[in-house]
Amino acid sequence: MEYRNLGKSGLKVSELSFGSWVTFNKQVDTRLAEKMFGTCLDAGINFFDNAEGYERGESEIVMGKALKALNNPRDSYCVSSKVFFGAKENPLPTQRGLSRKHITEACHQAMERLQVDYLDLFFCHRADPETPIGETVWAMHNLVSQGKVLYWGTSEWSAEEITEAYEFAYSNNLTPPSMEQPQYNLLDRKRFENEYGPLYEKYGLGTTIWSPLASGALTGKYLDGVPKDSRASLEGYEWLRKSMVDSERGQERMKRVSALLPIAEQLNTSLSKLAIAWCLLNKNVSTVILGASKLEQLEENLASLDVLPLLEENVRAELEKI
Repeated sequence: MEYRNLGKSGLKVSELSFGSWVTFNKQVDTRLAEKMFGTCLDAGINFFDNAEGYERGESEIVMGKALKALNNPRDSYCVSSKVFFGAKENPLPTQRGLSRKHITEACHQAMERLQVDYLDLFFCHRADPETPIGETVWAMHNLVSQGKVLYWGTSEWSAEEITEAYEFAYSNNLTPPSMEQPQYNLLDRKRFENEYGPLYEKYGLGTTIWSPLASGALTGKYLDGVPKDSRASLEGYEWLRKSMVDSERGQERMKRVSALLPIAEQLNTSLSKLAIAWCLLNKNVSTVILGASKLEQLEENLASLDVLPLLEENVRAELEKI
């Protein structure tokens, strides 16, 4: 495992990290989570990603119990949470969004669920059009000043919103964001590479990218429909099924996935490992967040590091064409 700075900060994060999203609680119980975290730690992973909105907080509870059971030193790994959607099924106005109140409450609640005394990374899970960005920056600065959060950032914010947060922080001598958590993969590139392009140089923006496999599309398993045990088959994720196969856009993406398969075969590897390794070619990627519902999936994804040296210039050119 290699380590990269989180943007211009001094924090070193593993090139591959591990997140929960829909899998923890719904597909992964505490016992399996312990095995997964043990595998991650043995492989050198030092960053674990979560959010208040994942399974309405239950995902953080599973992660907290699993990490506690492993009893690794707290200074050997980083955990994150995200604030915006709330952890309640039908949140009240003060239980969601990016107001100073909800940010503060969400931080305390996440620490309790994760069984930690501070959050290494704390993300604003979406921009909040009903809250001034200045109020959000102040709230995050206060948590950093109190030692409850070490680094704060954004997730799926526009470049314009991120810029406003930085400039407000600089002009008021507050703690600016350190990172953004965007989607980035072989099929979804425009925002990361184009829209955010100027931010990497200007602000030293770090990135903890999610969905390197495009929600499973880049495994190739959806080429013949939706498997019964896949994420897109879960209740409540019908939107994912539609975007994956039951739409014109989904079918177009599947054509590109099909065209990528021969390249993986030429390299004698899986499409999953190829796709994850490709993300690490971008110097602006601080860490690639892996997700898995089975231990074998996690082990397969970790092996993507072995594929990185195989992605020579001619291979990259083939991928670019597709």
